[in-house]
Amino acid sequence: MGHRNAIPDKAETEVHAATPHRLLIVDDSRLQRRILASTLVKWGFDVVEAETAEEALEHCKHQVFDLVISDWVMPGMSGIEFCQVFREITQDDYGYFILLTSKTEKSEIVRGLHSGADDFLSKPVNMHELRARISAGERIVRMQRELSKKNRLVNMTLDELTRVYDLVDKDLLEAKKLQQSLVPDRHRAWREGGLSLLLRSAGHVGGDLVGYFSTDDQKLGLYAIDVSGHGISSALMTARLAGYLSAASPDQNVALSRQPDGRYFALPPKDAVATLNKLVLNEMDTEQYFTLMLAFVDLPTGEVTFSQAGHPHPLVQRADGQIEQCGEGGFPVGLMADVRFDEYTTTLAPGDGLILLSDGVTECPDAKGDLLGEDGLYRIMQRLADVQGTALLEALVWELAAFAGTEEFPDDVSGITFEYSGPALAVEVPQE
Repeated sequence: MGHRNAIPDKAETEVHAATPHRLLIVDDSRLQRRILASTLVKWGFDVVEAETAEEALEHCKHQVFDLVISDWVMPGMSGIEFCQVFREITQDDYGYFILLTSKTEKSEIVRGLHSGADDFLSKPVNMHELRARISAGERIVRMQRELSKKNRLVNMTLDELTRVYDLVDKDLLEAKKLQQSLVPDRHRAWREGGLSLLLRSAGHVGGDLVGYFSTDDQKLGLYAIDVSGHGISSALMTARLAGYLSAASPDQNVALSRQPDGRYFALPPKDAVATLNKLVLNEMDTEQYFTLMLAFVDLPTGEVTFSQAGHPHPLVQRADGQIEQCGEGGFPVGLMADVRFDEYTTTLAPGDGLILLSDGVTECPDAKGDLLGEDGLYRIMQRLADVQGTALLEALVWELAAFAGTEEFPDDVSGITFEYSGPALAVEVPQE
């Protein structure tokens, strides 16, 4: 028992006993267990002894051990086999594992480390060395437990965030339905032509909006809006703007003028855009702005009068497939006061089509980051020259997806097409 002389004195072995650690000693030698246990108890540890690995595993089923000191060679299950099982059953509560061994070959030491052991002590045990190894083990266990605690907190937070996200996602799905309801009719036909609408948000909700309204002076009002930014705030802005260009509430429509006889006639588009600019700057507490295309199609003549406020240029695809670009760009709405908005005109002949698209089309990138651009759009429109109605807009989205290599576009995509058939023929009433 010469190793008893290696036991440190009281001053050297005093430890903080306020929070004693639970320690398991596994050794088939009762004497060796007693020597280690008596010292460890003096150091402030709560010690449990086991004669075999199988007995130790029974203890592990009912208790959590901070540290384990196990002999390598034991009858039945060896220390290294015990270590492997110990690691499997204590994954959530890490315990520092020290193997007692007389083995000194590096290959054996490596084998022990691969099996999950943290440290080794040679027999006979030097108590100074044991104290140092245990101190190192305590630090590792403390850090491991703190990490596990933080991981549990992170997991709880993630679970809560997932729950909140699911609720938000549900609300956003409802918001998407509401926003899509702002465009109830995706196709509408008149005797003079057919109108088709496209509204596809990059996320649940977006900042694009398209729509139309009729007047009592045989004009068809068309509008395409693209609010700056994305997401909920932009969607709320589009909802409010939809009220200012409402087909259902003409009294609120800033592009219409109520006549003394109660009929609603079209105002000059540039005046309506100027009114919206004042409303946004004076009545809306927002830093957002938007681009706008507001057009009136005179159904009997095919004449189109429009005001372009920063929105992409409108296109006219003639009956022979040729594409013409209109407008000069203009200034967005809601950025500056006293901005002058201009007006332009073009005329549709029977078989011609008017196309209003958002910048989500021309600024759509391919896999390399190159944008489609106006030239790319023209090529697509020429390929689709024989396609009409909603099929044209659907085909445009397919072409855009093929160009981008994905159906998930980075920006909202919206558009309007109006295919002019020509003035409606008056029906002659036979005279008696």
